Amino acid sequence: MAYKVKTFGMEIRPLKTMKELAELDGQVNRFVAENGVKRIVSVSDTPTTDDTGETIGLVRVIAYEE
Repeated sequence: MAYKVKTFGMEIRPLKTMKELAELDGQVNRFVAENGVKRIVSVSDTPTTDDTGETIGLVRVIAYEE
């Protein structure tokens, strides 16, 4: 049993967040389906900010078994 980690990123723009989150979910779901992921162990989301503290992006990390 081998554990692996994959990171995804998405820019977040004002008033488009729901669409961008759906796109990020789609990226992750495609990765899982195309790579034969058997079990996801962990999912973590972290916002990225600019120098004013405004959220400008999201980083999603999944840990999984192949």
